[in-house]
Amino acid sequence: MGVRSRFAVMSLTDAAAERIREIVEDADEPVAGLRIGVKKGGCAGMEYTMQKVAAPDAKDERIEEKGVSVFVDPSAVLFLLGTVMDFETTKLRSGFVFRNPNEVSACGCGESVMLKPAEMPGAAAAS
Repeated sequence: MGVRSRFAVMSLTDAAAERIREIVEDADEPVAGLRIGVKKGGCAGMEYTMQKVAAPDAKDERIEEKGVSVFVDPSAVLFLLGTVMDFETTKLRSGFVFRNPNEVSACGCGESVMLKPAEMPGAAAAS
């Protein structure tokens, strides 16, 4: 798994970590954490994906924070750099929320987003 000595791709709020902990503890089978990714879909172009992980993929970026593990699909890393994952409960819904600096726009229903790859610091200077 990717080692993050300089920075983590994403960070978690206390509420997100607590909900992930509940999902892991309530699973019928052993779960190491959640894998976060993005896929094409929805009216805005992309959707966040999330699935339970029994055995992490060696290519995943592993985030250990607040006592839980989140695994980021390698194909999603540039779209998720700097993202804060939260869990919110309102009168109408509860669920994970992604505060993503790479989000260009979102659809009205809140199910899909338009994302741009993050610009790596120093990348412009290298070209």
